[in-house]
Amino acid sequence: MASTSKKTTSSPSCCDSSATTPPLSIRRDAATTSSLVRQDWTDPVPSPERRPVVDSLPKPSRTASGTKTAIPVMLRAQTSHPLDPLSAAEISVAVATVRAAGATPELRDSMRFIEVVLLEPDKHVVALADAYFFPPFQPSLLPRTKGGPIIPMKLPPRRARLVVYNKRSNETSIWIVELSEVHAATRGGHHRGKVISSQVVPDVQPPMDAVEYAECEAVVKAFPPFREAMKKRGIEDMELVMVDAWCVGYHSDADAPSRRLAKPLIFCRTESECPMENGYARPVEGIHVLVDMQNMKVVEFEDHKLVPLPLADPLRNYTPGETRGGVDRSDVKPLQIIQLEGPSFRVSGHYIEWQKWNFRIGFTPREGLVIHSVAYVDGSRGRRPVAHRLSFVEMVVPYGDPNEPHYRKNAFDAGEDGLGKNAHSLKKGCDCLGFIKYFDAHFTNFTGGVETIENCVCLHEEDHGILWKHQDWRTGLAEVRRSRRLTVSFICTIANYEYGFFWHFYQDGKIEAEVKLTGILSLGALQPGETRKYGTTIAPGLYAPVHQHFFVARMDMAVDCKSGEAFNQVVEVNVEVEKPGEKNVHNNAFYAKETLLQSELQAMRDCNPQTARHWIVRNTRTVNRTGQLTGYKLVPGSNCLPLAGPEAKFLRRAAFLNHNLWVTPYTHGEMFPGGEFPNQNPRVGEGLATWVKQNRPLEETDIVLWYVFGITHVPRLEDWPVMPVERIGFMLMPHGFFNCSPAVDVPPSACELEAKDNDAKDNSVAKPLQNGVLAKL
Repeated sequence: MASTSKKTTSSPSCCDSSATTPPLSIRRDAATTSSLVRQDWTDPVPSPERRPVVDSLPKPSRTASGTKTAIPVMLRAQTSHPLDPLSAAEISVAVATVRAAGATPELRDSMRFIEVVLLEPDKHVVALADAYFFPPFQPSLLPRTKGGPIIPMKLPPRRARLVVYNKRSNETSIWIVELSEVHAATRGGHHRGKVISSQVVPDVQPPMDAVEYAECEAVVKAFPPFREAMKKRGIEDMELVMVDAWCVGYHSDADAPSRRLAKPLIFCRTESECPMENGYARPVEGIHVLVDMQNMKVVEFEDHKLVPLPLADPLRNYTPGETRGGVDRSDVKPLQIIQLEGPSFRVSGHYIEWQKWNFRIGFTPREGLVIHSVAYVDGSRGRRPVAHRLSFVEMVVPYGDPNEPHYRKNAFDAGEDGLGKNAHSLKKGCDCLGFIKYFDAHFTNFTGGVETIENCVCLHEEDHGILWKHQDWRTGLAEVRRSRRLTVSFICTIANYEYGFFWHFYQDGKIEAEVKLTGILSLGALQPGETRKYGTTIAPGLYAPVHQHFFVARMDMAVDCKSGEAFNQVVEVNVEVEKPGEKNVHNNAFYAKETLLQSELQAMRDCNPQTARHWIVRNTRTVNRTGQLTGYKLVPGSNCLPLAGPEAKFLRRAAFLNHNLWVTPYTHGEMFPGGEFPNQNPRVGEGLATWVKQNRPLEETDIVLWYVFGITHVPRLEDWPVMPVERIGFMLMPHGFFNCSPAVDVPPSACELEAKDNDAKDNSVAKPLQNGVLAKL
């Protein structure tokens, strides 16, 4: 369910220098400029996949003698990168452009804006921007064309992609809007966008919105039969009632997308004077409600089973002073993390540099945090790409109780709600510690206004224990290096659950993806004396159903591939035991066996801890000092597969859960494993499971990894009233990518302090460490 607790701020003026990256100057000597900008216009046109951005180029001029002149060099760099998320002003322009394109006032008034995002440019456009528009100039990043690189006068205009729901006609449409100089538009008070295309997408329902959820709650609480049903349960104060409007999913033709539907779950607090009371402790069962979200009215209602409300559990609340009999722990001393000299990372707009890593931060309403253009600066080898784009693209939570209403609880939290739109503001000292750089996120709300979530993404450094250590037993001398990692994260709330999404970058070249699950359990009520084997009884009349959480990470890889190159392949590695015989006379031999995944159907793979199975993305043209191909390997963490039967209804929309790994060649538009619109989706296997049927070759191409990982949650008593954080994830680790460990040159830390500093009698004084981190004991 969407969260409505967002901090909304006014949109910054595009004329304000603080709202954009300051202009960057570019210096060239005459010889360099001449060699870079000249283009033989008689050359054949480059192939489309490698064609530079020429739409915005001026036509070459001719002198009086008819000689063609070079394209002039741009005098001023662009002020924003093509991958920067849309600003608040750009979102406003995009919305105004689409609304103005409505043929009638009625059509314009009925427009509801589900999503407005940056239409990300092609990869060669990103390479041009990285190479030329953002110094220092890096000609090695330019796309290679037959006639040499073209330096355009400006980047192509940014474009926005809008998903619009028409509340009057129940139609969903996709619009592409070209954005011109937005600062000039806002200054003049007129939109300066241009509609490039629009199309109605038939037979779909877009994600639900927080405004709809609030309206649904009000409609249900005002429905007389519902009020009468709650009165039977002893509840007359509707302020106590919580209505969570879950999407209906797709279980039969009754759920077809011809209607926009929700089946709410009902909960009830015990006292209206306590806004932080845990209302999820009292689920209301036995009431069936179906809401038409288009017309906002109850279309089905049945009070078919009177299940008493669970009694108010004295351990239900989680606010300070209300837990464990009202006594909070008092023996915890303050812990401070201070970087006296500031952080080691550098930030320019959305561009991040830390240690040898550099990348860009993006954000979308659906995925939340997106990591672009990940690269590692490797000495004389320069900037080495690792991945073009990393994000979490879907999340599915199926429940294992076959009873009403729990069998319908199989939320697609990204595709039906949006991870990014449900993110919230982070608090320093609580959600993040240390020296923090925050990034705000801008979204459109349902009616087209712009909302800003302040401090939505957190960037900071963390101490991560020992990186490596060795002691020579002969001399007693030891070397130890402290590990530090850079963490980028955001946290979202989907109804009762909280999810934290983290990308960690390490000094030894590793990238870790991690999801932290916490919040409150979604519960069910029981009849007196009843037990249920599909869950755990956690209080009288209250139980928590078993369920699973699945996440899908999409990784558009680019291991040692510059723009225009598609030289990656995927190899599966399994450790096998050598057969007894001459090669294994001691029966102790085992080895790593590699298998090239040659096609999409062959690359539908599952984890296997018994063989230490992992997968390597290799560059087919680049070798290390031993002659092996360079690569990055995906190392699974703990994982699972769906425990539902093959005919389970939710699997028709989530066929991608049937395997842990999928591999596809990069194709524009293949972004979401369950298709773009999983809400009430009647089509079986749409998305990833359909795309791979083409069985496209993978031996040397632009590789996209889809890694599905999950956790099976069998609730404990200790998960009530709060569920402590559980962590799952995976690693991307260099495998033959470097000639030796990048950890070799990590500087030693000041790990030895004077004895008096470690004396238990004097442990209150904080001492600075050599790495700039100060810890207070």
